[in-house]
Amino acid sequence: MRTDDFWQLIDQARAGGGGEPHAVAARAVALLARRDPEEIVGYARHQARVLAASHRVDLWGAAYLINGGVSGDGFHHFRGWLMTQGRAVFARAVADPDSLAELPQVRAASLSGEEFACEEMLTVPWDAYRKATAADLPADRDPVPVPDLNDFWDFDDEDEARRRLPKLAALFVEPPGE
Repeated sequence: MRTDDFWQLIDQARAGGGGEPHAVAARAVALLARRDPEEIVGYARHQARVLAASHRVDLWGAAYLINGGVSGDGFHHFRGWLMTQGRAVFARAVADPDSLAELPQVRAASLSGEEFACEEMLTVPWDAYRKATAADLPADRDPVPVPDLNDFWDFDDEDEARRRLPKLAALFVEPPGE
């Protein structure tokens, strides 16, 4: 499966239903399950590449600020939610995590405390393959390596958050004392 095909399927799943992440994941399973099993395997491989490309400390820091803290699994689920936002939002967030501050739902979350996660989006290929074939998705013989994250910064350090992610910090970190 090519990059365009991967994101096109997600866009189709986003159509209708108001873009609610769990509904996007359910529609993606239904759409993908109609495809040839080899295409489902291709989707799984591409999803692994997308997740590896987004496995970045600065994006983790953004997820931490937005969700009020996030574990390793929580970061993974956050990226599942990010996938449900479509290719343009995903790509921009990977290139510039602070751009997430421009999303209306993120701005609203700074007031409501809403957290963003969609674990179901991460299981789309497995669920679709099982639905299409009544079998488990074959293990990838050539898994995509996940980057090593050695440059963590203290996500609870408000000054560092303001320096690295100024737009998100303005929304989610208490302003400095006067």
